[in-house]
Amino acid sequence: MPSGMTGAQLSALYDAGNQWAEDDDFFLAFVNERPNSRVLDLGCGTGRITLAVAAAGHSVVGIDPNPDSLAAAQRKRGAEAVTWIDGTSAAIPQEATFDVAIMTAHVAQAINDDGDWSRTLADVHSALVPGGRLAFDSRDIAARAWEDWTPATTRRVHTLPDGSRVEAWIESAAEKDGLVTLTEHRMVNGSTEDTETSVLAFRTEDQLRHDLSSAGFAVDRMFGGWAGEDVGSGNGELIVIAHKPA
Repeated sequence: MPSGMTGAQLSALYDAGNQWAEDDDFFLAFVNERPNSRVLDLGCGTGRITLAVAAAGHSVVGIDPNPDSLAAAQRKRGAEAVTWIDGTSAAIPQEATFDVAIMTAHVAQAINDDGDWSRTLADVHSALVPGGRLAFDSRDIAARAWEDWTPATTRRVHTLPDGSRVEAWIESAAEKDGLVTLTEHRMVNGSTEDTETSVLAFRTEDQLRHDLSSAGFAVDRMFGGWAGEDVGSGNGELIVIAHKPA
């Protein structure tokens, strides 16, 4: 973890820069297609969509490997209605079964190792009931979104609940095999600078279809945007709707 900011500050900064948007509307509507569902939110982060799903009357388990994000989620209103688990897909309770699984906010891309990605899909498949549904988003590699992630286009200033002023910006660098390295810079109160590096996997539509099929899923639809646009149009997304065959 970067040394200049606490885990609580990093979670607050994430929330400040990631407000409710059309992707959240999409996933909430997807879950709400079937009332009173048992929902797995894998990579739930600070709980934005998790808590909304629970408030809509569903039974929700939120799993995330970042304990600071989970702590932030558990401090929010309605958090007691969710079962929160620290970990990855390997932490899905073996006795639990789910009607729906979601992975939002491009968390699928943060699982950048192909072996880990395959295991994640297999774990989710095992946890779903026959006929259970899966939805997640991944940016379309053909849209080359990382080329727009520059200091000039990503620079933002936020004031956190503790009064800290944080200026943040991103630099990106494409590597081979669809991997993109992101370096996030954060200037705290005009003096202390943090940097944090992460790697995102940009997979093609064909790759995703292959990986889902290998894990036992049937792909129902793949969209390019949050209004249901075809791949190649819309928002440069690959929004996957799949199910576990009965």
